[in-house]
Amino acid sequence: MTVQTKIEHAYAPIDDAALAQIFTEARTHNGFLDKPVSDDLLRRAVDIAKLGPTSANQSPLRILFLKSKAAKERLRPFLMPGNVDKTMSAPVTALTAYDLKFYEHLPFLFPHADFKSYFSGLPAEELREIAHKNGTLQVAYLIIALRAVGLDTGPMTGFDNQKVDAEFFPDGRFKSNVLINIGYGDHAKLFPRSPRFSFEEIAQIL
Repeated sequence: MTVQTKIEHAYAPIDDAALAQIFTEARTHNGFLDKPVSDDLLRRAVDIAKLGPTSANQSPLRILFLKSKAAKERLRPFLMPGNVDKTMSAPVTALTAYDLKFYEHLPFLFPHADFKSYFSGLPAEELREIAHKNGTLQVAYLIIALRAVGLDTGPMTGFDNQKVDAEFFPDGRFKSNVLINIGYGDHAKLFPRSPRFSFEEIAQIL
């Protein structure tokens, strides 16, 4: 006799308060309150974000959380002028990057198939594109996770990637991607929310 186990959906949709915190009321912040961010919250956000899916569980995201004045000063020269003040005043700036040699970790991350051999044989530019795509996907997970643990974020790309790489990742293995200012947002410094496309303008159901 065969016993068939019925698998049901385990979770209900999250409530409006959770959606507000993560999406509908969450904003990109340009100013932050003078309130420190604990290392425990950063660790918690990373532990959440790392569970999001990537191709073959590549997990190429790497993060430097710049909290000290000395670390921020190393970043300052490479920021676009409009991003200097808000970055230097943020309690934390996450410098996100992606690992070009992500495949070296695949025997641990994806043990049920030999994808290390496959990826290690690809051309460098193809590997870079793969790492960039999956690393950027993980940046999005990180932003959501930071919001989920009660923090505000201000992600941006306005900096000199090549100079940041030379300063922070001189061996060339990691490539910088997105900066995320992190803290408790100063709502008095928010701009009005910018428009968004309607469903019909960006999506179809076929």
